[in-house]
Parts: sequence; structure tokens; C-alpha cells
Amino acid sequence: MGRWSLHVSVGLGLLALLLTCCYAEVNYCYASREKTCSECLQTSVDCAYCPDEVRMYTGPRCDMERNIVAQGCSAAAIIRAQSSMQIENRQINMKLQQSQVSPQQMSMSFLPGEQRLVDVEVFAPTKGPLDLYILMDFSNSMADDLDNLKRMGQELAKVVGSLSEDYTIGFGKFVDKVIEPQTDMRPLNLKQPWPNSDPPFSFKSVIKLTNNLDFFNQELQKERISGNLDAPEGGFDAILQAAVCKEKIGWRPQSTHLLVFSTESAFHYEADGANVLSGILKRNDELCHLNDKDEYTEDITQDYPSIPTLVRLLRKNNIIPIFAVTAHSFDYYKKLKEYFPIAEVGLLQEDSSNMLDLLDTAFKNIHSKMSIQAEDRPKAFATQFLSTTGSAAQYGAFNFKPGEIGKFKMLVSANREVDSEPVCQLDPAQKGGIMRIKPTTFSAAVNVNASVLCPTCDCEKARIPNAPICHGNGDLVCGKCHCHEGWLSAFCNCSASAASQDSSQCIAPGSTEACSGRGDCTDCGMCVCYNPKRFEGPYCQYDKTQCQRSGGFLCNDRGSCVMGRCVCTEGWEGNACDCSKSNQTCLDTKGGLCNGRGKCVCGRCECPSGIEMTSVCEPNFQAQLGVCESTRYCVQCQAWKTGEKKKKEECDKCIFKVIMVDELKERKKVLDSCSFRDEDDDCTYHYTVQNPEDKKIKDLVVEVLKKKDCPAASLLWLLPLLLFLLLLLALLLLCCWKYCACCKSCFQRCLAWLPCCRRGRMVGFKEDEYLLHQSRLTSDHLDTPMVRTGPPKGTDVVRWKVTDNVHRGPNHPQALIKPNPKEIIQYPISLRLNRLFSENLSRPESRDAEQLRKEVSDNLNEVYKQIPGAQKVQKTSFRLQRNAGKRQDYAIMDTILPAPRGNYPDIVKLTEKNVQSGNLSDLKVVPGYFTVATDREAAGAVEFQEGVESLDVHVPLFAKEEDDDKKQLLVEAKDVPLGIAEIGKRLVNITIIKEHASSVFSFLQPAYTYNRKDGVANIPISREIIDDVRTQVTYRTRDLTAKDKRDYMTVEGDLTYLPGETQKTVPVRLLEVGEKNVLLEDKPVKQFVMDLSNPRQGAKLGRYPRTTVTIADQPEPTVMMFKKGSQNFSTSDPTYTIPVVRTHNQDSPATVKWRTKKAQRFDLSGPLKFGPGETEKNIVIDPGSHPGTIKPETFQLELFDPSSGATVGERKTTLVNVADGGRTKGRVILQETNLKASSPANPKATATGPRGIRLKWDPPPGNPTGYKVKYWIYGDPEKDAKVMDVKTTHADLTNLYPYCDYEMRVCAYNAMGDSNDTDIVSCQTMEDVPGEPGRLAFNVISPTVTQISWAEPAETNGNITAYEVIYTPIDDDTKPVGAAKKVKIDNPKKRMMLIENLQNAQTYQYKVRAKNSVGWGPFRDATINLASQPARPLSIPIIPDIPIVDAEAGDEYDSYLMYSNEVLKSPTGSKTPSISGDDYTMNAKWDQNFLFPGGSGTRNLSASSSPMSTLSSNYKVGGGTYTTESSTTYMTGPGGTRRQEMLIGGGGVHTSEVIMRKRSENRGYTDENIRDSIVMGDLSGTHLLENSFQGVPDTPSRLVFSALGPTALKVSWQEPHCEKDILSYSVIYQLLNGGEANRVDVTNPEENSVIIQDLLPNHSYLFKVKAQSQEGWGPEREGVITIESAVDPKSPLSPMPGSPFTLSTPSAPGPLVFTALSPDSLQLSWEKPRKPNGDILGYVVTCEQLHGGGDVRTFQVNGDSADISLTVPNLTENIPYKFKVQARTTQGFGPEREGIITIESQDAGMILLTSLWDDDDHTQRTETSGMVTRQVTKEVVQRSVTGGATVTKKMFYES
Repeated sequence: MGRWSLHVSVGLGLLALLLTCCYAEVNYCYASREKTCSECLQTSVDCAYCPDEVRMYTGPRCDMERNIVAQGCSAAAIIRAQSSMQIENRQINMKLQQSQVSPQQMSMSFLPGEQRLVDVEVFAPTKGPLDLYILMDFSNSMADDLDNLKRMGQELAKVVGSLSEDYTIGFGKFVDKVIEPQTDMRPLNLKQPWPNSDPPFSFKSVIKLTNNLDFFNQELQKERISGNLDAPEGGFDAILQAAVCKEKIGWRPQSTHLLVFSTESAFHYEADGANVLSGILKRNDELCHLNDKDEYTEDITQDYPSIPTLVRLLRKNNIIPIFAVTAHSFDYYKKLKEYFPIAEVGLLQEDSSNMLDLLDTAFKNIHSKMSIQAEDRPKAFATQFLSTTGSAAQYGAFNFKPGEIGKFKMLVSANREVDSEPVCQLDPAQKGGIMRIKPTTFSAAVNVNASVLCPTCDCEKARIPNAPICHGNGDLVCGKCHCHEGWLSAFCNCSASAASQDSSQCIAPGSTEACSGRGDCTDCGMCVCYNPKRFEGPYCQYDKTQCQRSGGFLCNDRGSCVMGRCVCTEGWEGNACDCSKSNQTCLDTKGGLCNGRGKCVCGRCECPSGIEMTSVCEPNFQAQLGVCESTRYCVQCQAWKTGEKKKKEECDKCIFKVIMVDELKERKKVLDSCSFRDEDDDCTYHYTVQNPEDKKIKDLVVEVLKKKDCPAASLLWLLPLLLFLLLLLALLLLCCWKYCACCKSCFQRCLAWLPCCRRGRMVGFKEDEYLLHQSRLTSDHLDTPMVRTGPPKGTDVVRWKVTDNVHRGPNHPQALIKPNPKEIIQYPISLRLNRLFSENLSRPESRDAEQLRKEVSDNLNEVYKQIPGAQKVQKTSFRLQRNAGKRQDYAIMDTILPAPRGNYPDIVKLTEKNVQSGNLSDLKVVPGYFTVATDREAAGAVEFQEGVESLDVHVPLFAKEEDDDKKQLLVEAKDVPLGIAEIGKRLVNITIIKEHASSVFSFLQPAYTYNRKDGVANIPISREIIDDVRTQVTYRTRDLTAKDKRDYMTVEGDLTYLPGETQKTVPVRLLEVGEKNVLLEDKPVKQFVMDLSNPRQGAKLGRYPRTTVTIADQPEPTVMMFKKGSQNFSTSDPTYTIPVVRTHNQDSPATVKWRTKKAQRFDLSGPLKFGPGETEKNIVIDPGSHPGTIKPETFQLELFDPSSGATVGERKTTLVNVADGGRTKGRVILQETNLKASSPANPKATATGPRGIRLKWDPPPGNPTGYKVKYWIYGDPEKDAKVMDVKTTHADLTNLYPYCDYEMRVCAYNAMGDSNDTDIVSCQTMEDVPGEPGRLAFNVISPTVTQISWAEPAETNGNITAYEVIYTPIDDDTKPVGAAKKVKIDNPKKRMMLIENLQNAQTYQYKVRAKNSVGWGPFRDATINLASQPARPLSIPIIPDIPIVDAEAGDEYDSYLMYSNEVLKSPTGSKTPSISGDDYTMNAKWDQNFLFPGGSGTRNLSASSSPMSTLSSNYKVGGGTYTTESSTTYMTGPGGTRRQEMLIGGGGVHTSEVIMRKRSENRGYTDENIRDSIVMGDLSGTHLLENSFQGVPDTPSRLVFSALGPTALKVSWQEPHCEKDILSYSVIYQLLNGGEANRVDVTNPEENSVIIQDLLPNHSYLFKVKAQSQEGWGPEREGVITIESAVDPKSPLSPMPGSPFTLSTPSAPGPLVFTALSPDSLQLSWEKPRKPNGDILGYVVTCEQLHGGGDVRTFQVNGDSADISLTVPNLTENIPYKFKVQARTTQGFGPEREGIITIESQDAGMILLTSLWDDDDHTQRTETSGMVTRQVTKEVVQRSVTGGATVTKKMFYES
């Protein structure tokens, strides 16, 4: 029964799953089928549980109710849960003039995943109560603002009265804390800081909110200005007091609260007070502290509030801030505004004269941006607010009209999970609470008491232990057997440990392997899959990674792969979950579906064919050149029955109907206003186009003016008079002709003046044909003269076109090739600008040319964006067009427009239309002139002005390499759209003859590859000389996958070859890889092309006119190995052919050497060379060519010594078996019985878990005694492998490392010995949960603010995907005394977080854990009380884009993330945080590519205590990774699995040889946080010690120490001179005062650095570095170095967490100090060496640009004073400079101190010194950090920042 019931249950379970899958939605209930009844009901709202006994019911226990009933469960027994909802409601009273909501109270309980939709009504009175409190900066600079405010009292009342009939107005003033350095504390200035001013103060509420306007004005007149010292003001103190002192200020509970904050300065915020005053100010307690005089009393005892604090308190008290600020600080407040749910910022005039207009505008903006928000929302819930139609509303989208009831829908959802944790496992406070739902401008709110219902099942209490139905191997709970450990199946009658002898029941139909080869077959015929997280099904036949994909994503990332098919999430369907059920993407602009013209299929509109339409079936006017152009012919045919569509069948296709009206609407009230001329009657008709007001109407509303504008009718009464005059004129002319010889021409001229005689004026080309020789062409255009005859009165515009290759017939091979209409080509476009040409425009680098080029580009891009596929114009230039009539002094603009080839007619039409109007957007052009060309045709127009008889047509010649030897172009004058002239000579033929070229230009090869680290790609261009004359060719680069200014710098220009020159090189600068590309796992190949064009002076282009350049980051090595692990031959074979294959990077040549081993008759070796593209070569051995008899034998072949850029693969050896070819079969069989066993066949390895692998193989012929399995970590030598002896055909390897690559071999053995090993089999163990993170480090900013960071776990056991930080206030017994706060960080590269608003003097426990795909690892915890830690003088550098967490906020602020440098500092910093939903929780995912310790990248550090004080530093940390190919020795470091202890040289030197093992993740040791460097070496370049032995290395010429931390540094050196190859290096170090010597051997000569850890802080070490060649060791380079840092007083050898550190050496100058003096000069100072090597004579200072360019400048500074300084002039701003300072003593020169600095000009005339540290493993360019940057204000030095060894002070510089 057991097996039968098992298979029945499995089959029914599979059937249930397939039935469930038919719904194409994730069935959360079924996902919990292995859980208990309670867990089932707590999974989702739709879940039900069947408690029927297992004998009665075999289907899934937990599922949706309909599925359980369908499986046979008793409907009466089904267990389900039910939630509840209660509503308390009072109807809105519209007579009550205050904001109201309905309902007012709601109580709801939710099951996980349940949603409820509630209708809500709101009422905003027409002029409801309003409280306006004005908070004004009273510093001296606001004196004129105060005077203006006093004068506008009455006008202020009118503005407020227009908004509300029930208003109050109040007034408060603020300056700053009355304490140094914010305020001048001298007694005289404390009494009166400025003439006619009040004493300084922090904040005072002057006028309580009142409706007595006279009292307000009277009190306001009494006020006088005050003053302080520093520029930022203490406005945040005032805002907080105005918010929390409700009674003192007078806020009314039912009114709208507006707070107007007026200032012209920036602001102080939290930590400014504490840091400036050395930590004596405590954190702001957020309470009201106004005395009886309404003055703030705690300004000198409490710090400023933080921004999160203000956001929270203003929202809590329903106060809307309006920031009225001047231009000086507008940018700061504009950024600050983004953090408030609703706020406004306005730009004040310098004297606040526009205050009233600003307030009026702000009021209107606030009411127009009404949005709904959910306050105090528990984590378990999500809210969404919908319009009455059910569509999701964007922020600020609700437009509730005052005086009317507005309606919206509220969707409240209970989450199933929060941060991957089931909602029912959350803390009670997170599962329920009272939410306040209200519009942003309301005080009234809907109070929703929401809670998550987590039901439990009563049947779980009636457990039957060891139930008989469970065969005594399990407990019966709720009808289901819960098996004891080791038992399986529905009845617990299947042992998990017993393997089945008969596996036939485990073989799936159509398969031949038990459990599909993915599991073990138990004794009851049940499969147990090796990897249940990947394989499933009764036979393990389904792979969860093999369902259908869409766009490369499994199940489109919208579902799960279950039993071989996609089970889609809600709202998606299809085989790959690629079909959306939602119609939101099909909604048109009117809210309808596909504009009523198409069908919405899978979230996309299927539109009918015909006119161009958008994705939602709306007319695409942009594709049709605008609204007017797309509607003109339909209007013409419907209104007047004329035009292109006048035929009824064509006119009926129009998608709208016109409306004839007597008067058109104004232009600004409609979508567009159009006018066109009707060709049939020469009248102009007018109409307007607009969208319908009724959204249900899908067609445009087109109103046509009934009356056309027609030319005036002729006056009939004048006809007789005209006839008489004409006769008289004819008579006179006849007389003249009779009596005057010249009257014939006069007659023709007179006729030309008559309207009826148009033939009197003719235009046409001057010549019929031109013959050109291509070798003599100096231009790609020909100025072709066009002439006009007849009277030169009036203007004529002539349109022309040119066609290339007209000599080719229709059957010509080139003519048969149809061009691709979608091909992007370049359209040269020329226009005549309405401005005179100047000499500056001919110089592209001039300011005039640059400005005009930008204006042209902006306007042309705006015009041509109507062309589908058009790109931005490029290569704009300006010139003169000679012989162009009266306007030849106007500038001609030439530009290039990249666009699809098929859009040529549209581009010509659009250009002509805009030129006729005289404007291209806002660009003024001269009508009558334009040119548009492609590579084979062109069109344009020229204009004959009055009096002009001749001008040139600028005709392109289309010279191309593929042109025929003789080609013809046809230029045609098409028509005269403006003027009365007729076309005479219409055509001109241009013939171009190609002659023998004088030179041929070509690239040497079609493709090049350059390494990015080379910095430049030098591309050669060759010239083949035929006629040795001067020639030119044009070159230009173009993007492919490599991008200009990101991967390389584009170049273009002309190369001139003088006689005799055959080759020139074009350098292209290659840029360093960006951070985003560093993080990409699959980086695309970066390529760009360089083209040659326009050869001149008789030259032509040769074989390679284009070359493709590949930028290689690190070329992938080619891999060579034997094709097979063994080869079989016989003695009768004439040769032995052994194939060698090659993989990866097959385009480059490669070489590998081979040799024989253990052969009896020969010892062979030789090279094997692979050419480019070759993938297989053979080693051929002729056994007959060697002495001796050919006998059976076994020998090996080995591959070794691969060439550069190549490596040997896993099959580096092959076994060659030579059998006797002349013996009989029977004798061979007889011999085999006396031979050793054969090798096993088909070895396969499968991971069984994180620490286990199962290796299986087929048994060899015969009966081997057993098998030996060898296994080792990939990268370890095989000789160190572990060996396991087994008797079966499989082996289970245990106690392995998780997520690690292993290699295995197996051999059989018998009494005769071991067989040959099989080929190597590789397998990777599965992932396991990660270990605990590295030690926690704290940077203490203030007693309430800390920055916490941590290291990556030593054992990641997979790829880290997230981190979680929990911090909890605890008591002395480590017991929690408050709620724990939890923050999840989804970016594993972000291992740092800033926490604000911690409780002062409170001890916190901090816990951090890591997560990978398996789950969360253990916590690393630390306990610290910030108050007991030494405070910094000012805020330490804060990493931008790290989360700032407000510890005092509510739950909705747990992940309130800010960007520290965005709000307060860099005006071009990172983007403001995104806002998710309505709870204003900042997005916890960061896009900035920043790597913390353990990674590499670019660090942007900023620290400030005010908007005016900023330190910005850039770190670039190179990653140094030790690989398996090198035998590297260093002291300590992660990744090593084996160490050998040995003594070398008898000197007690301790050596630690580390063999790196390969892990599946990157296990390289990366330089962390290099902050300080000191360089020691020979500056002259000469060697200190000349070696007497040739081939012995010299002393390493440069020794560089770079600090990585207080106990770790990196030692680098420069490769010494040596006539032979360097083999290795040795680094020895020990304490200077004695102790054990430590030695680090670097056996890879390519490595020139090591990382030393576990050094003692503040202890001096002696380092020695030397190099070794074949001739021996060279002399040593010595250096003494100390890492200085703060230490724990109780433990002097333990550095203080987060403390700064710097390098020092007794003979090196102290840290460099930079002080900005102006944008082009700075002052450099330093301290003298503490222990110089001899008496100091002076110093040598060198200055050079970091990235090359410019001269190296050297300064001599004489003297040995303690503090030395030097002023360095003539610098260039925004260019990084490297400075080196070196002491000159009586004994020579000491070590260098290096520093890098950049002078950056900021807004408001500020100068910013930016320091840069850079360390690159491949180029010896190590810069220092032990430096200090100083910036000084014009008034007083105010701030200093210490972070690392860096001190920064600020200076404002006024130009």
C-alpha cells in the first residue's frame, strides 16, 4: 500500500499543481503546502486548509478553497479565516467653512495580502480659515527687506484676504545663536552690532497670529534689524520653535497653516553647533523653549535641528513652508524643498519688493498640487490613492475645487512579506497602528485603525503523537502526518536513508536514468532530488531554470518556474508571462482604450493601418510634420471639395469631420491655428485644431472659417481704358521701331514691364556642361553660375536639384542595388542666416562661433525632431558664399543632420517650409536660400534679389571611391515658386573623370586592438606614392560600442603628406574605464572606427579606408590543451598524431612548447604555433625514425611554457598508449587477465549541497577491486589532493568549502596495480549562508550622529546581495530599552550608513549581517556609546549617497534616506531621492557607483557643516588580485587555504607561503582606502650602487608606502635596472627597535607591490626590498615608516575605530597644506622633517599637471624654519596638479612628500580645493594623502575638517 498510495498522492499533487497553474498566477497558498495549518492561513487572504485525514484526502492541504474542493476535500471541514471592517461616518457639512473628510474613523483587520478599496470624500471651503506666519531673517543684510515689508502691510492684508475670509497673520524674526563664532561676542557689538540695530538674538516671536491688521502694522513698525558674523543663519532653530510652540504662535487646529521663511542666506543644520563648539552643545530636544517674552532660550545649549527632524515636525503639525529667498541661496532651498511633502520656494528680489507677488504665486501652486498622503503608516501596509475612475493618481494630480465635495478612492493593502520576512512574524508595532489619510493642505484626516490578522488553527492543539496511520513514524496534526526525522511520504513509511535496489519506479516515462540523474531513489520508489531548490517533480525531471524566457529573463521576471512551466504573478499571463492583463499602457490621453480605434492586446494597442499613429492609436502629428500639415488636405476636401483628396473615396478616409464657423477661436485657446493657400482658386483658407473637451470623443475638433481670403476682383470698368492705352503704346512703339535702329531691344524691355508679358524675364544656367578631373578637385562642391535676363526689377526664387550618376542605365549593377530606407546617413544642410558674417565666425574656437553654433544646434534640433529617427545636428560651421547677390555678406551655415535615408523628401519639405517663414524655431534665416543633400542627390533654392543678374549655385559633387571612371551629374532648375521669371537653360551636365591617382591612402590593417591602460591609440595611416607630390586626406573617428568622452576622445582633421612622406600616425586618447563599467560582469567589447575621406591633389583611398579600433581592458588569454586525456595507437601505426586544441581569443597568434616524458626510445620536444584563427594543431611523432624496435609502451606528452597572452588548459598532459599491433585477438585477451585494471568511464560530478559533491562513474571491464578518488580545490597542485578509497561506483565527498570549485579524478585498482586516472572532472559546491561581516567601524560625528561601516564577510559562500543593519538602545546589562530599528541595504557595494538623531549618552547595540541567494548569515555586533568617544572638531567626510537614518523618526522613517552632499553641498551632486508611494520613504537603492573597502572604484567624499563649507575628495583605488598562476607570499590575507612554515637563511625569518584557491566569487585582495603615501628613491635616476656582477639587479629605484588603515599599508617599488630578467622580489620588515624579522616573497616578477597587515600603530618599521635574477640577489632599498593614528587609552596597541591615520617618516616633510588665493594661484606650506638626514639647507618643490601637458616647474626654497610656505602662481583652474616637496640636506635629498590638488571655481565666486589620491597597480603613480587643504573666508577662518590626515578650510573669493 505504501508505494501505491505514495504514487497516487504524488500524481494527485502534480495534478493539483497543474490545475493551479492554469490560473497563470502565483498561488501563494500552494507555495506553503509543506507548512502547518496556521502558517497556511497566515500566508495569504485566499488560503484555506483541508483537515481531512490522509486516508481520505491526498491532495494539497493548503490551497485556494476552490482547488481543495476540486481535489475532494469535505467543504464543511475546510478551515478558513475572515477579516473585518467598521466605519464611523458623519456627512460633510458644506455650510461649515473648514476642511472636512468623510468617513472620519475606520477600523479594519486584514489577512496577509488582502486589499480593501474605500471611497473617501473631502471638502475644502471656498475661503477657509488660514494662518499665515512670516519668519524673517533679521541679519543686517536684510535691512532693506524689512523696510519694504513695513510699507506693504495693507497690500499683504489684501493678498491674504483674497484667499480667506477668516485669516490671521503673525510675525517672527531670527538671526543665529548668540555664541562664538556665529556672533561677535565683544560687549560693544553685543549691545549694538550695527548702527541703529537691536542686540543679536536667536529667535523671537514678535506678533502672535492675529486678525487685527492695525495691531500687526503697528508692532511691525517698531522692529529694527540685528546682525551676526557668519553667512549661514540659524533659521532652522526658528522653524522648529514656530512648529512646536502651537499656543505661543497661535496656530488654530482647523485652519491651513502657512509658514513664510524669508532670508538671503543659507542655513546651519545639525552638528554645526556641536562641531564648531567642540561638542559642547547637546542635540536639539524638539520641545518648545519660548519664555514670557516669546524668545528662544536654549539657543546656546542645544544644537540646530536636522533636516529629517524638520520634515517630520512640520508634517506632524500640518505646516506648509514657503521659502522666499534671494538668488544667493536659491539653489540651496530649491534642493531642500524636495524633502518636504509639500513646500514652495520663490525667488525674492534683493529688497523683497516682490514679496506679495511671490506669496500669491506660492498659494496658488500649493492649492494646485494637492495630493493625498498616509501618515504614520505601519510597515505591514501599503496605500495607494486612485481617481474616481480607478486609475492611479500621480503626486499633485488631485484638483479638488474649493466649495465642492471632492472624491477619491483609497486602496489599503496588507503586505504578505516585508523585507523577505512574513508579515505575521513582524513586531506587533509594525503589524498595526492608526494611519492618518488626508490631503496635504488639510488638517482633518481619516483615521484608519488597521491591523494584520494572523489566525491560528484549533486542530493543531489536538496532535496525535506516533499515530498508527503514520506507521508510528510521525504525528497526526490536522489530518496530516508530520514525519519524524529520517522518514518520508504521506504515511511516513519511507526511509530517507535506505537506497532502493530496484530503481525502475524512479525512472520517468521516456527516460532511462533514475530520478533523471538528479537525485537518489529511496527504497519506497521515491526520488530525493540533490538540489531541491533547482530540481523538482516526482522524478526530479523539472529544472526551475528552464522555463520559457522573454527578453532574456526567466518567465519575464514576472513569475516563477514551477513544474516546467511559468506560473505568472497577478496581472500577467502567457507562456513566458510576457502578456500584461492590465490596460494601463493602452490608455490614451483622454483616458480611453487605444483612442477607440484599436484593440489592447497584452498591454499594447493594435492600431488600424492608414495614417501614422502613436502607440495608443492617436494621430502622430510629429511623424506627419505637425498638426496643420497632417490635417490640411482633409480640411480642404471636406470644406471646399478641392486638393489632393478631393475624390470622395480619399476624403472619406479622413479621421475627423470639419465644422464650418463664422469666427475662429484665439490661437492660445486651441492646439494649433492653420492657414493654407488653395491651389484651385488661389485663395487662403483658415482653420483651427483642438482636442475635444469631452474625453469620450476620440476625434479632433476642426473648425474652418467659412470665408476664404481671395485676391481682390479686377475692375471691369478699367478694361476699355487699358485697351486704349495699349493700342496707343503699340502705335508709339511701332513708330520707334521704324525710325530707331536700337528700338528692337527697347521694345523687348518695355514688354517685360507688362504683367501679361512674363517671358520678358528669364533665369537659367550659364553653361550647358562642365568637365572636371577628379585629381584636380580642391573642393567637394562646384559653384555653378546661374544668370537672369530681362529687367532686373523684383525678386525671383529658383528651386534646383542635382542627381548623381545619371550616366548609369536602369540595368547597371550599381543601379540595381536598392538603398536601405532605414539606413542612417548624413544630410549636409546649408542655410543663409539673417546676420552678417564676421571674421570670428571663421574661427571655430572663437566665442562668437561657439555661441552661434549652440544657437543653431538648439533650434535645428527642435525643428528636425519631427523627423522620425533624426539625430542631433553636428559639425556646424560658417562661411561666405561669393557671387550670392546683395546678401553675399550674410553668413552661410553648413551642418550635418544624421537621419534615415528614406526621410529625404520630408527633410526637404520641412526645411523649405521653415525657410519660407524666415524662422527655424527661434533662429532667424533669410528666405529664398537653402540646400539639403544626401550622398547621391540634393535639392535647394537660390534667390535673385532686385538688380541681381548672376549668382552661383553651390552644387555638391558626390565624389566617392566607388564612382565610375567617368561619371555624370545632372543639375536641373526645377521651377520659380516666387517671382515672374521663366526658366530658360534648365539643365547643366557635370562630368567628372577619374585619372591615375598620385597617391593612395589606406590604413595598414582593417582592425587594431589597443590596451586601455596604454592611454593612447596610435593609428598609422600609410601613403603609397605614385606621383611624389604634396597630398592631403581627411580622417575622423566615429562611435560604435565605445562612446566619445567616455571611452575615448574623438578626433578629426586633415593629414598633409609632403614629398617623400609615406606614413603618419594619428593619436587617439583612450580614457580610463568608468565605475559603471567596472561593476558590469559582462562588459561589452568597446570599439570605434576611424574613416579616411576626401583625398585631395589627385590622391585616392586604398584597400582599408576604414579601420575598427578595439579597446581592450584586459585581453582574455588564449587557452591551449590536449584534445583528449589519452591517445591509443598500435605498433603498426606509421605515425602517432596527437591533436592540440585552442579556445578563447583565437584572433591572435600563440605558441606553446611540448615534450615527451617516460618514453623508452626517444625524448622529444618542440614548439607548436597557432596562427590567427587557427583552433587545432597536431603533434606528429614518427616512431620509425628513432633507433630501436617499436614495442608496446605508455608515455606522456606535456604542454608547457605558453607565449605571452596564452595559458595551458586543464588537459596539460595526455597519456599515449601504444599496443602490439601484430598479436592475435585471443592472445590479447589472455594478456589482459594479467594486466592492471582499466580506467573507469564517464565520470560525472554533481553538487549535493554547500559542502558535498557526489562523483559517479561507469565501471571498467573486468572486476576491479576498488576505486581511488582524488579531489582538490581548483588551483591547488594535484599532488596535494585528498584520496578516498571506495568500493562502489560513486563517492560522496564531504566537508568541502561552500561555493568553491573542485577538481576530481578516479582510477580503478586490482592486484596488479592502479589504472590510469580519468580526465579531470570539475564541479562547484552550492552556496551557503554567508559568514558574519568583518569588524564594525564607527566614525563619531557628534554624540547623536555616527557613521558605521563594515567589511565583507571573510566567507561570502556565494554572491552577497544585501546587508541588514539593526541598532537598538540597551542598558548596562545589554537588555533593550527601546524599539530596535532595522535598515536593509540592497546594494552589496554599499557597506556604510550614517545614523542621525540617536539618543544622547545612550548606549546602542549595532548588528550587521549579510545575505546571499541562500539566506541571511549570522550577525556581527558591537556596542558603543557615542558620548564616550572623542568628538571630531567638525563633521568627518561623509560618503555621498549613503543612507542617513533618523533614529528618532517613526516607522515610516526607518529607511528615510538622504544624500548628504545633495541638499547642502554640491550644486551638481547626485539626484534627489525618489519618493515611493505616499509615505515619502526614500528609495533604498543607490545608483552611484561607489565601492567600499574590498572593492575598487572612485570615491567622492564630502564633508561640511554648512552649505558654505565643503570638502570634496576623490579616491581611486586600484585592485590588486593574487591569482593562481603566481606563487605570492605575504603575511596575512583572506583566501588562503594552506600555509607552509619554514625557516630561511637561518636568520629567524618567518615566511608564509600562501597558495591561493579559486573561489567562484572574486577573492582578490583589493587595496582599501589608500589615504597617505610617502615616496623614497633616487630622483636623479642614477643607481646608488653599481653591481660588479653583470645580470645582478640594481637597487629598486623608488620605494612607495601607501596607508590603507591604521594597521595596514601597501609597499610598492619600481622595477630596478637589470640586464637579465627579474625572477622575484623579497620584502623584509621588522620593528625599528628590534624584534622578529618578517619576510614576504613575491615570486611573480609582474607584481611590484605587497600589502602588509597587522602592523602596530605609532610604531616605526624598517622595510627592505631587493630583487633577484638568475645571477642572484641585488642590493636592498631601505625605508623607515610609521602609521600614526589615535589609539584606545586603555589599549595603546588598538587603534580607535574611525580615527584618522597618516604616514610619517623622520626624514620626510610634514603633511602638505594648500590655501587657495585666487582661481589661478595657491599657497603651499609644510612642516620641517622631525629627524632630517643631516642639516637642512632648503627644499625643492616641483609642480606639474597630473595627466601631462605643460612644463614641470621647480621652485627652490632656502632655510630651515619650522613652518615654510610657498606661493605658486599661474595655475589653471579645474586642472589637477601634482606637487612634490623634498628636503635638501648636507647629506643629499630626503624622501618626497607628494600631494595632488585642483582649484575648482564654484557658484557665487567660491573657490573649491579638491584633493585627489590615486594609486594604480600597473603604473607607478602613487599620490599622497597626508596633506591638508585650507580655504579661508574673507572675514574669519571658521571651520576645519579632519578626516584621514586631511584638514580643509574654506575661502570665498569674489571675482
